[in-house]
Amino acid sequence: MRRDAQGRPIPPNPRPPNPHPPARDAQGRPLQNPPPGRPPLPNPRQDVRRPAAGPPPPVPPSNLPPTGPPDDDVPRSSGNEPPEPPERGSAAKTKKKSKWRTVRRTLYVLVALGLIVPILTFMVAYTVEDVPRPGDIKTNQVATILASDGTTELGRVVPPEGNRTDVTIDQIPLHVRNAVLSAEDRDFYSNPGFSITGFGRALRDNVLGRDSAGGGSTITQQYVKNALVGSERTLTRKMRELVISSKMARQWSKDDILAAYLNTIYFGRGAYGIAAASTAYFGKPVDQLTIEEGAVLAATIQQPSGLDPEFNPEGAQSRWDYVLDGMVSQGNIDQAQRAAMVYPPWIPSSAASNDDTDSGPNGLIKAQVLRELSAAGVSEQDLNTEGLQITTTIDPAAQAAAIDAVNSNLEGEPGDLRTASVSIDPRTGAVKSYYGGADGRGFDFAQSGLQTGSSFKVFGLAAALDQGIPLSQMYDSSPLTVNGISIGNVEGESCGTCTIAEALKRSLNTSFYRMQLAMDNGPQSIADMAHKLGVAEEIPGVGPTLTEGDGVGPNNGIVLGQYQSRVIDMASAYATLAASGIYHAPHFVQRVVTADGTVLLDRGAEPGQQVVPAAVADNVTAAMRPIAGYSNGHNLAGGRQSAAKTGTAQLGDTGENKDAWMVGYTPSLSTAVWVGTEQGLPLQNSYGGSIYGSGIPSDIWKDTMDGTLEGTTNETFPTPEPIAGQAGVPQYSAPAAPTTVAPTSEAPPITLPIPTEISPPVVITPRQVEILPGVTIPLPGLAPAPTPETPAEPEAPAQEPEPAPGR
Repeated sequence: MRRDAQGRPIPPNPRPPNPHPPARDAQGRPLQNPPPGRPPLPNPRQDVRRPAAGPPPPVPPSNLPPTGPPDDDVPRSSGNEPPEPPERGSAAKTKKKSKWRTVRRTLYVLVALGLIVPILTFMVAYTVEDVPRPGDIKTNQVATILASDGTTELGRVVPPEGNRTDVTIDQIPLHVRNAVLSAEDRDFYSNPGFSITGFGRALRDNVLGRDSAGGGSTITQQYVKNALVGSERTLTRKMRELVISSKMARQWSKDDILAAYLNTIYFGRGAYGIAAASTAYFGKPVDQLTIEEGAVLAATIQQPSGLDPEFNPEGAQSRWDYVLDGMVSQGNIDQAQRAAMVYPPWIPSSAASNDDTDSGPNGLIKAQVLRELSAAGVSEQDLNTEGLQITTTIDPAAQAAAIDAVNSNLEGEPGDLRTASVSIDPRTGAVKSYYGGADGRGFDFAQSGLQTGSSFKVFGLAAALDQGIPLSQMYDSSPLTVNGISIGNVEGESCGTCTIAEALKRSLNTSFYRMQLAMDNGPQSIADMAHKLGVAEEIPGVGPTLTEGDGVGPNNGIVLGQYQSRVIDMASAYATLAASGIYHAPHFVQRVVTADGTVLLDRGAEPGQQVVPAAVADNVTAAMRPIAGYSNGHNLAGGRQSAAKTGTAQLGDTGENKDAWMVGYTPSLSTAVWVGTEQGLPLQNSYGGSIYGSGIPSDIWKDTMDGTLEGTTNETFPTPEPIAGQAGVPQYSAPAAPTTVAPTSEAPPITLPIPTEISPPVVITPRQVEILPGVTIPLPGLAPAPTPETPAEPEAPAQEPEPAPGR
């Protein structure tokens, strides 16, 4: 039996032991109740937490005597024993509850941060991010090169991702717009410009690293992504997309956004924008699209290459059905109309491939246009983003005539022959036709330095006239040797001594060489004249023209066409002569306008520059007028006046030719034609004969001129003013043939009846009087009449042979 401190027995306690014994002090005595107003001290061994349900069990005061009989089987504390420890299960539960409380609090903080931080970031970005105005966003689009009629397309400039042509919202049929909305954003006109659910999917997929990250974007978001923020798969990019889309939806009209979107989105087949897509899939302007065709284009937006009907007909059909069914649900079309629709025919992608004009002769025109635009200050950015309409000076009829002339006259000829042809309007400098070769991506022979041969003699004649030497000036045409160099004429041609005009018609080298030797600083004067008329002073990639490589100037061979010139320069220089000495710089571009109507370039009518006196140019023209007919009968059709000159350059001392030219003009058109080879091989025609300027080049020249000028009025050249007393070509071409006067050919004496009573008869006879050295005139005189005799018959004088006519 248990006893208390005084040894008295402790009666047994019938109640179960208190699981929470009262706290005791260091001596084991129970602690007294705290005074009123002071909270009870906690038991260090007791869990401070109160049970979840119900009040704690009452603790009996320690100073009350125990009640009930003592229980010997139940151990009792003597008051000096330490308290029993709490049970282990209760402690584990307490620790587990504390851990989950920490986790919950952490999650609360993270959720709060996940909401607050993005919201704050969005607000800051919304304030800072600037949204451009409609029209300020420049996207790459096609620049179109047109002929002078403003409609014939010569080529296109397609920058990267730029096969597009912007159109206004009014140019896009309503049913096409509705088809696109059905395919991509059926709530376009009511949503705030962005989709929260789409952003949530993008967030989820980016976090999980899925390849399908993105999608679900509105039309506004798609446009912002394509035009402004790009397609990088990051949350930062997506946040910018949301911010700009939200602001754009508030600042732009919905129609502006839709128009910008339809001009930007990719439709496959290299087509960016609805206008380019309309051409690529159906070969028609966008304003002619039907409902069915518009649905085809709308269906391709989701997968531009994967839903091309040519390569995925089943997928394209399924998406097309989805678009049209959406249009029914949106109320754009009725069900009966929908049921009658069938998938429309489309053109093959091969037929709609990128513009192939670059591969033909027009490709070389495009290269010249781009070079000229750059020189005029039209930037590459303007070219790539402004949708330029570039109107050139090329006349479609003249270009067709030039190409036909080349093809018809080279047909059947050796395949190694090459040709170039350029026609220029003398009154403006506008290039009317241009053929630099058949390969638009290949070598441009019209821009190449080529030896001109006798076609350069025209500039020598102009320089002589400018120094006061008239067309009537005569020169010996016999062979000569200068500084050990023998100068002769082709096939021994000669006129004896003849005018320089006649020597030009016959293309006599020796006469022109002697003329150059008689001029003041002849070679340099000829070079200067050629440069003034339009021959370039420098050829890109070649260097200075009409001079020796060491810069000492030209030598005597310049008058015979020793140096190189370009086909376009020869056409330009001859055009200056046709314009009576007024030079107009040759040009290809007449007008440049952006897609919104802004004029970047407009040449208008330029006055030109008088570079040589009109008398000089017009006298050269007069000397050239007979040459076309003289050169194997190449007069222009309908008796049209022309002035021309052939030229042939020899291949070293082989006796063969390597360059052949025909250059000539009317008052309204100047054309230069060259025929040669890439490798500088001997020029031979299909019969094996040598090619001269009067052959194939003249054939091409005549056909080009006739084809271009057909239907125009015949024009006449101006009458030249005199130079050194001679205006134009003299009536004579050589000195008068010497005459021998036989004695019997003298006039018989005149006998006058004189009265015999006054004086014997007298006879009036003429006599020669020298008034200047070498110049005599007859004067009458008197003499007695001779005794009448029967005169003897005079013998016939010997006749001198007449000079043979020149060939």
